[in-house]
Amino acid sequence: MVGDQHPLSLLFGLFSVGILPQRKGLENYTAGSGFTLLGFTDHSSLQGFLCFTVFLAIYLVILTSNSLIALITAMDSSLHSPMYFFLRNLSFLEICYTSVTLPKMLLGFLTEDGRISFLGCAAQMYFLVSLGSIVCLLLVAMAYDRYTAICDPLHYSLIMSRGLCIRLVLGSWLVVTPVQAGQTYQVFTLPFCASHDLHHFFCDVPPLLELACADTFWNEVMLYTIILVFVMLPFFLIVISYGKIIRVILKMPSALDRRKAFSTCSSHLGVVSLFYGSATVIYLKRWSRDSADTDKYLALFYTIVTPMFNPVIYSLRNKEVRIALNRLLSIK
Repeated sequence: MVGDQHPLSLLFGLFSVGILPQRKGLENYTAGSGFTLLGFTDHSSLQGFLCFTVFLAIYLVILTSNSLIALITAMDSSLHSPMYFFLRNLSFLEICYTSVTLPKMLLGFLTEDGRISFLGCAAQMYFLVSLGSIVCLLLVAMAYDRYTAICDPLHYSLIMSRGLCIRLVLGSWLVVTPVQAGQTYQVFTLPFCASHDLHHFFCDVPPLLELACADTFWNEVMLYTIILVFVMLPFFLIVISYGKIIRVILKMPSALDRRKAFSTCSSHLGVVSLFYGSATVIYLKRWSRDSADTDKYLALFYTIVTPMFNPVIYSLRNKEVRIALNRLLSIK
């Protein structure tokens, strides 16, 4: 029996074939059983092909646009500032975030086969929730950057040093990784001795907990604690930062200065609104106990649609990015 494994042992198992952790006194569950993602099996062949075509186009847009943003901010010396350093990391996260789910979704729509291995499901859930949490923390770092630039411009370059920016990004990864490893271990040591059919397009915590045939009280406590720490707390910090930013901007005597200050924040505000707005709708719908079909389609919004629009928001609302893009493409 291997039920008393160290939590990190599951992460090593995600990348290799091993023995599935089990709990004493519960039914055995073999790694070969896996799960079935029903989001791919309730469509006709024509609908599946259309979904494949649409999501392939979306995936290519996400990869291309976010790669362009990352390339521009890395190559153009005029964009070597903290704001664009964070934007480059955000673009990288968006590529990774969508790559966790979209390739499997494309294969599922094309083959109408929603099967996923136990370890594959664990890996997908771990990286999905980890990258989502890191995005939330990165949005806070970007809000702090804007707060410092507008509320304390004389000390901006001193406060937002390259060392601090690197520590903020690395710190986000280091804080999130062990916490989400623990949640993944906690979820995948539950006994799934009932149906293995997930009414979803990918492996996420709530639909997996619904399949468990054991008490999930502590799993839910951990889930909502993580939501509080990595989603709600960052959101409140962003709101507080922008409350102070708006107060400073409104005190500026020049209308031109106010417009410039607002324009430097508008792109970040757009991304925050899109990300948190879609996530809020998801969880409000879940608490209202709507159907699983509603949940799975809404989940596509914050995992796919949001990463697709983020580069558009930054490129359309940011003059410096547009100029740098023109230089890169040699458009005069």
